[in-house]
Amino acid sequence: MLRRTDLRGRVPSAAELRATLPRAEVDVDAVLHQVRPVVEAVRATGVTAALEYTERFDGVRPAAIRVPVAKLGESLAALDPAVRDALEESIRRATLVHADQRRVDKTTQVVPGGTVTERWVPVGRVGLYVPGGLAVYPSSVIMNVVPAQQAGVESLVVCSPPQAEFGGLPHPAILAACELLGVTEVWAVGGAQAIALAAYGGTDTDGAELTPVDLITGPGNVYVTAAKRLLRGLVGIDSEAGPTEIAVLADETADPVHVAADLISQAEHDTLAASVLVTTSVALAEAVDAELGRQVAATKHTERIRIALGGPQSGCVLVSTVDDGLRVVDAYAAEHLEIQTVDAAAVAARVRNAGAIFVGAYAPVSLGDYCAGSNHVLPTGGCARHSSGLSVQTFLRGIHVIDYSEAALREVAAQVVALADAEDLPAHGQAVTARFGGAS
Repeated sequence: MLRRTDLRGRVPSAAELRATLPRAEVDVDAVLHQVRPVVEAVRATGVTAALEYTERFDGVRPAAIRVPVAKLGESLAALDPAVRDALEESIRRATLVHADQRRVDKTTQVVPGGTVTERWVPVGRVGLYVPGGLAVYPSSVIMNVVPAQQAGVESLVVCSPPQAEFGGLPHPAILAACELLGVTEVWAVGGAQAIALAAYGGTDTDGAELTPVDLITGPGNVYVTAAKRLLRGLVGIDSEAGPTEIAVLADETADPVHVAADLISQAEHDTLAASVLVTTSVALAEAVDAELGRQVAATKHTERIRIALGGPQSGCVLVSTVDDGLRVVDAYAAEHLEIQTVDAAAVAARVRNAGAIFVGAYAPVSLGDYCAGSNHVLPTGGCARHSSGLSVQTFLRGIHVIDYSEAALREVAAQVVALADAEDLPAHGQAVTARFGGAS
């Protein structure tokens, strides 16, 4: 089921690996011409355009954008107790992890009388996008809201597509998760129109203000990603998320039942999801193929999974050694990377590029999706080479506060003037010497 790439006996360069390894191809540029009119219409007419596009794309027109607060409580009251318990445990664990990410202000005395303080200030207002396409994602509410709350964000809104079967409201599980987290502002809007409305704000059908946000986070489809690209600068964004992906680095000790199940779990998301096995063992590759044939046939979303596993974004890469495997997975820079080898913790410690690393046989990606305490909003498409997943830091800004006395400035004035003159910016130097009667 997985097409194979045999790299045994050779060590490709980083450039060769990037060109060779399977990868989902998502052309955001190709949909910009479709998304730009949506963004411009929402900019021009606000809620009117957002509702029109919602009716066209989602087949439902909500009475208003903002969900009545009472509906959040009603959704939680009607939630399956087992699901509520699971959400509460996920919130508890995520809160533990993200609370430890909070930063403290730090003051450095550069010279006597001269200090620089780095203050960490939360973003004022954020929009948190929660998808609602092939699946429902109350877990994504947790993964977005918890780090924002732990960062100290005072104002946030969750946007999620309205569902015709729920009377034009987002899925009840989304609303229930918001209620558990104390979120009171939820907008029934999805897609590119949600991103635009969050960026520009507007006036709801009842005359209430929909306040624009400063930062938008959360995953979405290619149209959501295109809207985030178009609006970046007016608002901050976390990333341009692509299809989900898993890479598994495994040797002959890995259990093919586990490996196959984990590859399937990510392929379940959508037909563009990427599942990649990197292994030193041909026997394991054969056994995983056999297990995929058995397990895929028995799972719920068989056709979706078959397409994903058989697509060009998925595959099996054979390598000679675990060291070679590490080079491959570092070049791939997976959103989710599992290490199922001898001494998995030591191997995992050598990984440089991954959104999140899952160590050993009992840390599957699905644990991280829900209840590990880690965040599941992670960089995709190789962006883990340079970017991190969602965290408390996403919602904080570092501001330098410079406090110098007269004596401390006088001491360094000559150096400031010398550098200003070297850059042919004499007024920069004069801004210093003016404070001392024109002399440095």
